[in-house]
Amino acid sequence: MEAAVAHYQATGKRALLEVVSRYADYIDSVFGRDANQKRGYGGHEEIELALVKLYHATREERYLRLAQYFVDERGRAPHYYDAEARARGDDPRRYPFGSYEYVQAHVPVREQNAVTGHAVRAMYLYSAMADLARETGDESLLKACERLWHSVCHERLYLTGGIGPSASNEGFTEAYDLPDETAYAETCAAVGLVFWNHRMLLLTGDGKYADVLERALYNGALSGVSLDGQRFFYENPLASRGGHHRQGWFECACCPPNIARLIASVGGYFYATDTKGVWAHLYATSKAHLTVGDSAVQIQQITHYPWAGEVALTLQLSQPKHFALRLRVPGWCDEFKVRVNAQIVLDVTVERGYVSLTRAWQSGDVVTLSLEMPVQTVRANSNVRPMLGRVALQRGPLVYCLESVDNVTTPLDRLALPANVQWQMDHRSDLLGGITVLRAEALALNDSDWGEALYRTQPDSYAPIEITAIPYCVWDNRAPGEMRVWLRSALR
Repeated sequence: MEAAVAHYQATGKRALLEVVSRYADYIDSVFGRDANQKRGYGGHEEIELALVKLYHATREERYLRLAQYFVDERGRAPHYYDAEARARGDDPRRYPFGSYEYVQAHVPVREQNAVTGHAVRAMYLYSAMADLARETGDESLLKACERLWHSVCHERLYLTGGIGPSASNEGFTEAYDLPDETAYAETCAAVGLVFWNHRMLLLTGDGKYADVLERALYNGALSGVSLDGQRFFYENPLASRGGHHRQGWFECACCPPNIARLIASVGGYFYATDTKGVWAHLYATSKAHLTVGDSAVQIQQITHYPWAGEVALTLQLSQPKHFALRLRVPGWCDEFKVRVNAQIVLDVTVERGYVSLTRAWQSGDVVTLSLEMPVQTVRANSNVRPMLGRVALQRGPLVYCLESVDNVTTPLDRLALPANVQWQMDHRSDLLGGITVLRAEALALNDSDWGEALYRTQPDSYAPIEITAIPYCVWDNRAPGEMRVWLRSALR
């Protein structure tokens, strides 16, 4: 369904769209609440959000109602999966995944308070719930999305925007269970997190959703593909002893095409319009053609983001137009400046992650947003027990890591960052496609005098050492070796 809609949008041709519409009509005849229909719904959610896309392409309301049925029916008693199992001669108690929490069907969606089960399935379901909340004005679905978002982003989100720590269910466990080396963090789940947060952003205009979208996009999703586009991660751990590498393909090959469609569609995430004006959500050199009311607005963006925080937007208008231009100030940014035609705008306030500039815009106006982008040291909530006494690095939207190819003399887990560490930034156009690397003096554990001892009472000693950090999204593109995001924090 999504391929048919994308093909139609790209070419204007309806052949594949009409095939898929007939198939959707058949599905609609089989599933539903009429006496001759099955009261069922999918085990792996995604048809729900695809049906909403099909509705937008065809304006056939039957597809929207079918998506709503699948979401509303999920988890209702008597449970369809029980009846389905009995009909094929199985015992429902022998459900292979133990609990219907695995497929988010343990209770109706409006009663769910904590994210459960398979992470990718959850993201697609929540995306559809957000779609339906927007299309129908259903506040109960929006409230459920907000509760579930809090469960994900305040209790179960990796710093990289990855989600789902467990390989056994490819998904979620309990709150604050965020191990680094064994993190599953499936690429598809990060892609799904982008989908869901984009929908929540468009629905609410709250920049916290853009922050999570950007975190997942630049880190947990982008790490899923190699720089040459030939190899892929299914799992995205935050530490590796050197044995985890991208592969050319997988027996279950969901992640390669999923990351491909995300990259192909990334331009659609940068801007949005409403009746009052334009929203700028993401920053990269680009050109966008938008419509505000009855006026055409073209925005050309020039920037070196995410390596630098200076963003210049030049407006071209068919005629002067009074509207609001809302610029996102990312949650990681503590200081910023805004200029219009080189003049600093003094009275700017951030409301829900955006500054709003309302004026009569002229063609050729230039707006400059300057975001301070220092290296930031991040600590985890004390409930994330494996990360106690550890810190991570981020600069702008990018999470950084250490690879042994840059730090060859000491195993990465023996390195510690002093409290007053001073970072040097160096943009290397010749390295990994062009990246900004971070360098600093850290401390290396000196264990040369241990001999064969397993334990001892003498204190540890450390020696200064130069370290280099690179963006997490480009790790494992050179020689194989160790990688680590969370580093030990020195006591001095």
